[in-house]
Amino acid sequence: MKRNGSVRRVKVSADGEGVVSHAGLGMLREMAEYTGLVNALDEVLADTYRGPWVHAPGRVLTDVAVAVGDGADAITGIEVLGDREGVFGPVASMPTAWRVLDRVDADHLGAVRAARAAARAKAWAAGAGPDLSQELAIDFDATITIAHSEKENAAATWKRTFGFHPLLAFLDRPEIAGGEALAGLLRKGNAGSNTATDHVTVLKQALAALPEHARPRPGDPEGPRVLARSDSAGATHAFAAACRKAGVGFSFGFPVDFRVQDIVDAIPEDCWHPAIQTDGDLRDGAWVAEVTGNVDLSAWPAGSRLILRKERPHPGAQLTFTDADGMRVTAFLTDTGPGVVPGQIAGLELRHRQHARVEDRIRQAKATGLRNLPCRAWNENAAWLEVVLMATDLIAWTKLIAFADNPTLARCEIAAFRYRVLHVAARITHGARQVRLRIDKTWAWATTIATGWERIRTSFT
Repeated sequence: MKRNGSVRRVKVSADGEGVVSHAGLGMLREMAEYTGLVNALDEVLADTYRGPWVHAPGRVLTDVAVAVGDGADAITGIEVLGDREGVFGPVASMPTAWRVLDRVDADHLGAVRAARAAARAKAWAAGAGPDLSQELAIDFDATITIAHSEKENAAATWKRTFGFHPLLAFLDRPEIAGGEALAGLLRKGNAGSNTATDHVTVLKQALAALPEHARPRPGDPEGPRVLARSDSAGATHAFAAACRKAGVGFSFGFPVDFRVQDIVDAIPEDCWHPAIQTDGDLRDGAWVAEVTGNVDLSAWPAGSRLILRKERPHPGAQLTFTDADGMRVTAFLTDTGPGVVPGQIAGLELRHRQHARVEDRIRQAKATGLRNLPCRAWNENAAWLEVVLMATDLIAWTKLIAFADNPTLARCEIAAFRYRVLHVAARITHGARQVRLRIDKTWAWATTIATGWERIRTSFT
């Protein structure tokens, strides 16, 4: 058989000099430096050292976060930075990184979260902030992280797996592929899906993670508008009351039980209004109706409204007993009054439906360190979760500041962002008392990366 000669064979040797890969990780490291995250973490963890440190704890933690952003799913991932000392300088070893994670105990975890909040304020001031004249949506959802060995507090989950069940809160930022990770609560695998206490705890953490000027001011109609969105797991009286007390609106999925089903059958056809798409066009085969007056909502905060939606299920979907006449019926509860959201109840339904974006946020977080909690001890895994949230934020801020005008990079998911930006190849040169990083000029996004890098530096000047 003849060999196919269409593939060009090049001579391979291991004698290249001044060539580096993963050069784009320097953007994330600089972002951690410019936002003050490194220094803030140094101050938080300084009292855990008896003497001077060799590697500053803030630098070590943020380096682990950068490695996680690069795709690492264990502490050993920090070695990818250590292999690039010409670009990144001295990098801590894996044992040192593990010891720093272990220093983040329960007494220091809250301070680490405060350091992240301070960094967020600086990032927003530099150009990564949202439009505060618009409503901020915080999406709550839980996910399961599988454990493949005996780890502290790992337990059987409701999906008949074994591991942990963290509850997360993301700030919805539709202008980029991933939102900002405001808060996360590590929980045992057997933690309930609709545990009101946990939702209230994460709500407080999420609000504390916002810059002070972006937090709601209860009783002040001129203050920032913040909305808490959740599926039916968050639809508890205690969580709704906590939202009301904090000045946060809510939009919760509502279980479709027999009470709601009886109402669906009694709603006249002319009371169903067409649902709408994000662009304002009508959504084919979907309708909404408000049934606030037909259900006893006295146990919920005043002004709560119940809205139903029916839609033809996609081909192959299995109907349930709550579906009517071949229509999939869902419901949600909100305290947003009439006229606040354009489109009336159809606009409210569209806004609640956009909560589904949190699934993409979690999926990308699982591709950024959340798929595996690598440590044995509970406090170390809680610290790892904070590192994952750091990595998510560093990537989000980099996209918002460096690539806001380039949807190809701002809205690509993490795998594509790594390929296009973080893993870019470059060459290090020395001259005129300067060290230069020369990105491969044949790379399709070389100029965009160089321009974005400069934007990060000038934004914080």
